[in-house]
Amino acid sequence: MKKAGRLPVNFKVILEGEEEVGSEHLGPYVKAHAGDLAADVVLISDSEMFDRGVPSLCYGLRGLTYMQIDLRGTKGDLHSGQYGGAVANPANMLAHIIAQLRDKSGNIKIPGFYDDVRALREEERAEFRRLPFDEKAVKKQLGAPRLAGERGYSMLERMWARPTLDVNASCRAGRARAARRSSRHGDGQGQHAVGAEPASREDRRAVRGLREEDRAEDGRSEGDAPARRVSLDDGLRQRLRAGSRRALEKGFGKRPVFTREGGSIPIVTDFQAALNVPVVLFGFGLPDDNLHAPNEKFNLDNFFNGVLASAFLYQEIAEARG
Repeated sequence: MKKAGRLPVNFKVILEGEEEVGSEHLGPYVKAHAGDLAADVVLISDSEMFDRGVPSLCYGLRGLTYMQIDLRGTKGDLHSGQYGGAVANPANMLAHIIAQLRDKSGNIKIPGFYDDVRALREEERAEFRRLPFDEKAVKKQLGAPRLAGERGYSMLERMWARPTLDVNASCRAGRARAARRSSRHGDGQGQHAVGAEPASREDRRAVRGLREEDRAEDGRSEGDAPARRVSLDDGLRQRLRAGSRRALEKGFGKRPVFTREGGSIPIVTDFQAALNVPVVLFGFGLPDDNLHAPNEKFNLDNFFNGVLASAFLYQEIAEARG
């Protein structure tokens, strides 16, 4: 505004406060108000840079599904001295089921889980290998005794593109519950695979005497986000990609890299479905920002350089629209 006296594009801004609980109402709102929200481009700054001083353009997100496993035993708590060894313990059985979800190579054992996952293209894998990523340094930074995951894939491939299955469990006598069985989808993978029955016949025999449920947690929209890979096929998207690179280079003084991200941004799918326009992921977070953890932070250099890069991007968007 100070430089040109006017904005190069018109803005429509949505503010909502439900993101951390699944944005239950945002998707239906966007669908219902698609006419009011009509635009040429949707800009979202909820992605990360590859590293400090390495501006990045994210072109792919993993999807997300949450499931809840309940094993219900007796009607109340039981004393282990009185009934231990005689009545099925839901906590023990839940641990058994969780342990059977993966094999020793890190592969997920749910039947059909990988059927629709699109393989990474070799040119993508080559681009990942060229990035300045040090697995040993990340391991040290995280304080992890060792790294884990599917064999045959690099850490970046496992984090950005391969599907996952993780369990956070809580238990109590008489009832045990895996509060969330979360899965990050790979490209092309639908929720039908992630929501598949987790127990084998052996698992079923193991949990005799218990009541088992496996369902989407509370029916939240949080558990319904497909993987999303940005298409760059048409002319506008190609111009936006080139313009985004130039804007980041002007803002940060370095040529950006292209990345995927292991996290999920469900609203991307809602915007694309309702508005049918390109979505640009133009974010400035860092891998060590401690997301959802104590001392979460945002780097000040990225804040100020991000302001500059965003201003350059608005001009690039105006030019890309013709």
